[in-house]
Amino acid sequence: MSKHILIVDDSKTIRNLVSFILKKEGYKVTTAEDGLDGLEKLYACEHIDLIISDINMPHMDGFTFIRTVREQDAYRDVPIVVLSTEGQEQDIKKGIKFGANLYMVKPAQPQQMVSNIRMLLG
Repeated sequence: MSKHILIVDDSKTIRNLVSFILKKEGYKVTTAEDGLDGLEKLYACEHIDLIISDINMPHMDGFTFIRTVREQDAYRDVPIVVLSTEGQEQDIKKGIKFGANLYMVKPAQPQQMVSNIRMLLG
């Protein structure tokens, strides 16, 4: 059974690109437009193995989304990867503090992203 990944990003281009890369690697992908949509999709899916989230999004930013996911027992151990243009040290520290397992700065190299995801999924 293929692993299921949730991509949360307000950029349709990024959602489509990351989705294409991951589907090519055999992953099942669900996409969401922002943190609120991400929570709805997360709750609607039977099982999510990993989440990729942007930081700067309307309605609910990535930090709030990650914190909300981590506050719930059911999702406490789901790996979360931040994929953001925000590459300042304080942003990275904040992302990790809020519960991200990995912080990648856009544009991420596709092969590096896939390797990191494989590592997190075991």
